[in-house]
Order: sequence, then C-alpha cells, then structure tokens
Amino acid sequence: MDNAGKEREAVQLMAEAEKRVKASHSFLRGLFGGNTRIEEACEMYTRAANMFKMAKNWSAAGNAFCQAAKLHMQLQSKHDSATSFVDAGNAYKKADPQVFPLDGVLTVRLRGRFTIAAKHHITIAEIYETELVDIEKAIAHYEQSADYYKGEESNSSANKCLLKVAAYAAQLEQYQKAIEIYEQVGANTMDNPLLKYSAKDYFFKAALCHFIVDELNAKLALEKYEEMFPAFTDSRECKLLKKLLEAHEEQNSEAYTEAVKEFDSISRLDQWLTTMLLRIKKSIQGDGEGDGDLK
Repeated sequence: MDNAGKEREAVQLMAEAEKRVKASHSFLRGLFGGNTRIEEACEMYTRAANMFKMAKNWSAAGNAFCQAAKLHMQLQSKHDSATSFVDAGNAYKKADPQVFPLDGVLTVRLRGRFTIAAKHHITIAEIYETELVDIEKAIAHYEQSADYYKGEESNSSANKCLLKVAAYAAQLEQYQKAIEIYEQVGANTMDNPLLKYSAKDYFFKAALCHFIVDELNAKLALEKYEEMFPAFTDSRECKLLKKLLEAHEEQNSEAYTEAVKEFDSISRLDQWLTTMLLRIKKSIQGDGEGDGDLK
C-alpha cells in the first residue's frame, strides 16, 4: 500500500473512531457498553496514528495520538494516556522541530494553553514517580510543568512543581540544584504575607543541603538567610541549625542527636528531613559508623 492508501485508511479509521465516541455519549449507549465503544475508538485512533506515521504525515499522526490520549484519560488509564501523549509529542517534533523541541508531551492543540500542558506533565511525572519509579524522568516532567505554569504566571503552581524537583534532587545527591530551587522559592515567598511562614522551611532545607556538602558553606548560608529574612532568626528551624553546626564542629554525636530529638518532639520530622539529617550525622560519626539513627 502506498502512502496515499495508508492515509486514506487512517482517515477512515479516524471517522469510525469519531462515530464510536459520539455513540458512547447517547443515553442508552452510555448505560450499555459506553466504555466498550470508547475503548474501540481508542484503538482505532492509535491504529490511525500508526498508519499516518507510515505515510510520514507526522502532524496527522500527532493529532490521532492526541485523540487516543484523551480517551485513555477518560478511561482512567493514566499510563496509556501518558504514552500516547509522548507518541504525539514525538510525531509533532518530526512535523516541526522548532515548534516542538520537547522530549514528549506537547501538542499543537496545547500551544498557548500552558496550564493544560503543565497538568499533562504532572500526570506523567506522577506515573514515573509511583508506577515506573524513574525519578530522573519524574524530575524532568515536573521541571517542564513548572516552566508552563510560569508561562501562565501561575507562580504558586510552578513553585509546587519546583519543590518536588528540589526534594528529589537532594535525594539523588544533586544538592546544588536543590539549594538553588529552595533559595529561589524562599526568596519568592518571604515577602508574601500569606506565604512567608513557609519561607523558613525552604531556607531550612537549603541550609541542610549546604550542610551535607560542607559545614562552612552551611554557616555562610545561614548568615545569608538571616540577613535576607530576619524572621528566620527566631524560628525553631534556625535555632536547630545553629545547634547542629555547633555539635558538628565539636564532632559531638550525642549533642547532635539530642538537638534533633528536641526538635522532633514538637515538629515531627518527615522522611526527607530525617534522611538529610542522617546524612549529616554520618559525617560526625565518620564514614557512617554508629547506629544510623536520630533517636
């Protein structure tokens, strides 16, 4: 079959898929087999997309993959939806690499609708987080989502994505990346009356990342954060950091543990903070010797 024949077959499949989608919306069809018709339409859109690909009609292939992705989302098949969006993005990149310089998901239909694109990236990031357990790819999609939210000036949503990136970056020992994000978000929130209470948490986490790398860096960072955000000085987080720095300088593991226990008795440590604090403690104990505990 030549390219023209493949395109004709793909167009017919698209038309059949559209009929099935419309049929699924009728009342009686919705009661009896609505989802089955959506599944059939999904399969037809995917087949059409692959026929368009063989005919090298990349833009049409991207459109067909997009339709399949939306139906997968309707069927609550997040993984299949994400896969179809990635296929769509790859097809659109071949149609116009200047418009689609992404590894994945953006489509022509999303151009200028950054919030929709951002949400799709979050969906894919969550799949990589929980189902595929590929944190590097999750980070990449959260970063892309943050960029799109910034494009819509949705800074609060962008910050949520960036904080995910920072947390994972620190877990992967990419401390500089985490520090830059925590400092950026902290600086952005400290002058906002509704958000400034959270700024101390971001500066605290940035300081811990500094601390893991180098004690002197942590001291200098702490001074900078106190100067930038005077309210940080009176926070429990700042006071804890000063106790930990003193204990570390004296290589006093007991004092370090006691300071952490005192803090934890009032503000429960989450898993991320526990991990970071243990990494610092190991440098006191010497190459990870000891019980590896904070209690």
